[in-house]
Amino acid sequence: MNRTMTHTMRLFPLLVATSLVAAGCTASKATGPTPPVKSPTAQTPGKEPAPPPISNTAKARFEDAVKAFDAQKKAKAFDYPTLERKFKLALESDTNFAEAHYNLGVIAERQGKNDEARAQYKQALAKKPSLRQAAENLAVMEQNGGNVAGAVALYQEVLQRYPDDAQSRARLAEIYRQQGDHDKAMELSRGALMRDPQSTTALKVMIRSYLDRKQLAMAKLVALRGVKLDATDPELHHAVGLILLKEGDKDEARLSFKKALEVRDDYVPSHVAMAQLSLESEDYTGAEEHLRRVLQADGKNATAHLNLGVAYKGQGQFDKAMQEYDEAEKLDPELAAVSLNRAIILHKVKDAPERAVELYKKYIAMAGGDVALSAESPVFGLLREAEAIVNAKREAKHAEDQAKQMEELQKKQQAQMQAADKQAAPAPQPAGTVTPASATGTSPQATPAGGTVTPAPAPAPEAAPAGGATEKKNAGTADPSEPEDDLL
Repeated sequence: MNRTMTHTMRLFPLLVATSLVAAGCTASKATGPTPPVKSPTAQTPGKEPAPPPISNTAKARFEDAVKAFDAQKKAKAFDYPTLERKFKLALESDTNFAEAHYNLGVIAERQGKNDEARAQYKQALAKKPSLRQAAENLAVMEQNGGNVAGAVALYQEVLQRYPDDAQSRARLAEIYRQQGDHDKAMELSRGALMRDPQSTTALKVMIRSYLDRKQLAMAKLVALRGVKLDATDPELHHAVGLILLKEGDKDEARLSFKKALEVRDDYVPSHVAMAQLSLESEDYTGAEEHLRRVLQADGKNATAHLNLGVAYKGQGQFDKAMQEYDEAEKLDPELAAVSLNRAIILHKVKDAPERAVELYKKYIAMAGGDVALSAESPVFGLLREAEAIVNAKREAKHAEDQAKQMEELQKKQQAQMQAADKQAAPAPQPAGTVTPASATGTSPQATPAGGTVTPAPAPAPEAAPAGGATEKKNAGTADPSEPEDDLL
């Protein structure tokens, strides 16, 4: 079976800080609400005024909303609109409830409503400046949105207020890692671990830094430590899977990605990795399943649409594959692999080599814009094959046209010959006419009333000349009445 060439999905780490908090809680883990813990001592000059007390009704409604979240988490099926209504009820009971604003921001962010999430986080900070999770989430959103300077400013603001805050220190370390300053990233990560030995955020930064520098043994050591600290964090299982992939152990890597999905079945990076492994092993049904989960989370992922098309193509569903390629091209016109995969179907399945040749050339031009394609790239062989088919079809068409022309010429010549024969043949006599005497040597006869011609009587035989053939024939028979000839 011909392997379909695909555009490999890139995996980029996405920082996640969103987590629901319980009433009165100022620190939480990414997996959800945690019991209240003591807040770090603020180090800013002066004393921050205590927030106003929250009504018991608001607290009760808030606790009900948190319990609903816990139940949905266990069922692995979140109903965000319902959770949103519950937290809004708590906020309606007491507008000073900063944690309700914060949790509404978390729910909005998980639904992709980033503007609404920012507004809720800002309201939470306005009502309770010590709620540093809101500041961290705002910084993470700025970081993921590409506003690095804004994210750094927010993290530094948190660290100025809370110098011992490990989380912001670890997230600041990630920014330095992304900028290629691994020394500063490792320094900040170790500083975070000194303040919080169970900071998996700091461990993740160290894992990525070791992976960037291809120090697989160290990356694996830190990743396994992280899994021991928090086996419910899908990102740590995923990190182990990435390390195993780089070590060439695809089977063990697949198991780690599966563990990540067992922990959280909507964890997109592991679905992406599993889809890629399924495509490589030609498990197209499995790839389709994982790619559909990716598109549920991000319907505008052009690469996911492209690879879903590849999965359909592998299952023989070529029209569906072409639809996915069209969708991928709409979302990202610069995705060169769309032209390649569409060309393969037109070439191999749709008997449209002319169009396939155009798309192969388009792919070569687009792909060569970044890195020149190797002369051994399969696309050049496919292009030559399609061009050979085009030439063969062109020659066959030319031969067919010539044969048709010869056939038409022969038909024309035959028609001309038949016309000439008709002109040379005597005209047929109409019924009831008399053949002229000159033509037959006999006298014309009257035509009877019945319309038929009475044949003329046969002419009398002419007298044989003397000494002719008749005389010789009868010379042997003597006529007794004739005298004998005595002459010698």
